[in-house]
Amino acid sequence: MPFLTAETTDERDSLATFAQQQIDQIATALHRLDREQLAQIPSASEMSLGALARHVLLISERAEESFYAAPDAPPAPASTLDQLMAEGTISSEALREKDTADSLIEQLQQAGAGLAAAIREVDLETRGPVPDQPWFEGRTTWSLRWYALHLIEENARHAGHADILRESIDGKTAYELNALAAGEGWPPAGW
Repeated sequence: MPFLTAETTDERDSLATFAQQQIDQIATALHRLDREQLAQIPSASEMSLGALARHVLLISERAEESFYAAPDAPPAPASTLDQLMAEGTISSEALREKDTADSLIEQLQQAGAGLAAAIREVDLETRGPVPDQPWFEGRTTWSLRWYALHLIEENARHAGHADILRESIDGKTAYELNALAAGEGWPPAGW
């Protein structure tokens, strides 16, 4: 069953592989959902799996751009950050009319691959500007290594959210979803 992160060869490969795997796990949580289930809000928050997927896509796209930005680029203007935060809020409005589980899975897989490629290509020692947001208080620059680890942490948190939301919708867990997404039967022999 394809659940564990693939073997890696070095630090850069490890960071890239783990970053991609966390996004792929979020995509796996969408497997076989219909539109109504994508929009369902099964907890006290406004978070649906579709809105969570949209949030991760936005953050991943911005992260990939940040990896490729010039090291001395200024932080994004506050108005741009405010707009991004409004767009990136995990609320029911984030899910778009045209979104389907399959379209979001494909976009998430592309985002994970793009982010992994960016991590593999940059100098991890390069320092970049930190967005002017309260949760980054006290930092003015960060190394791309730290940023890659932060993205893994952030997307791992969201993968956990996705697991809980999916289990609340139909009882399917990450192990089962990984097997089904890989075309394997469930449960595996010996379980």
